[in-house]
Amino acid sequence: GVPPAEGAPVALLVDLTSGQVLHARNPDHRFAPASVTKVMTLYLAFELLEERRLDLEQEMVMSPAVYRAWRRKGSNMYLNLGDRVLVRDLLMGIANVSANDGAAVLAEGHAGSLPAWTAAMNAKASELGMTGSYFSSPNGWPDEGQTFTTANDLVLLARALIGRHPDRFRTFIGQPGFVHNGIAQFNHDPLTGRVAGADGIKTGFTNEAGFTYLGTARRGNQRLVMVLAGVPSGPLRAMLANNYLEWGFSAFERRRLFAPGAVIAEARVQNGTVRRAPLVAKGAVEISVPEGHSAPLAARIEYDGPLRAPLAAGDEVAVLTITSPGLAPARVPLMVQGDVALAGPFERIANGLAGWLPW
Repeated sequence: GVPPAEGAPVALLVDLTSGQVLHARNPDHRFAPASVTKVMTLYLAFELLEERRLDLEQEMVMSPAVYRAWRRKGSNMYLNLGDRVLVRDLLMGIANVSANDGAAVLAEGHAGSLPAWTAAMNAKASELGMTGSYFSSPNGWPDEGQTFTTANDLVLLARALIGRHPDRFRTFIGQPGFVHNGIAQFNHDPLTGRVAGADGIKTGFTNEAGFTYLGTARRGNQRLVMVLAGVPSGPLRAMLANNYLEWGFSAFERRRLFAPGAVIAEARVQNGTVRRAPLVAKGAVEISVPEGHSAPLAARIEYDGPLRAPLAAGDEVAVLTITSPGLAPARVPLMVQGDVALAGPFERIANGLAGWLPW
């Protein structure tokens, strides 16, 4: 069921598929993320890989400065002075054994310094709309509260991590453990490999912050993301996470509103070869409704209209919002179904006239 407040002062469960909040407690309360900070370092690295500004086969070196500051400090991957490590291995170490040293080596190796890397982390955070977060280290080591985040922000981060980088997410996140320099370590994720569909993302712990977890699981075409923060112990975190997730999957029924590929609406188009563009969702549109919920559903579509040609198939241009009394709203992005080219000058005159004529 829902975790009690004394067990998890901050708790949030979101259905990523529909954007619905299934349960929330203090979702905008700021807290120290501890090692969950490393998820932002991983996301930044995935973005840099996508932009070809970082390469998995690149080597980074454990410099004297990073060695002095981070040798064997907290969870680590046992890097030694002068070690040359592939970016691929650093990402594995950061994601699965929470390597503080690995995060610092990657940050300095790419950005030249830790502050330059954290500046890039904060730029990415603001790009994602993470307005309640600030990062002052690549790994979340206690820093008198300079690094903070919120549950809502971590869900935004998880959505981008999984949505923008599904292959890298599968490759690097949620592995059972990692071996480096001949030392095998296990992933402390309480759900991955133990609960159906669970595949990451990251645990955190500091004395000040208590036990934190950003977790996700997918069953069928439904993916849930949860945040727990301020939990008093590791075993309690594991139990609460398990119960919360199972509740999220079982206490709601899925209702399918539109099949995959169904045209949900049409948007008006300015200066295009067509005057209306069909809008579709990424897959089926399904929402989570509490068992026995009988109140009617209402839907509305929002977009800044008219859309301006040219448009490319897959451009996200609108949001379908589904509401019902006693239910958190579902927000589903809608995309243009096909390309819409820019009209030639004569078509534009005709379109302009059509706008005035009463047909």
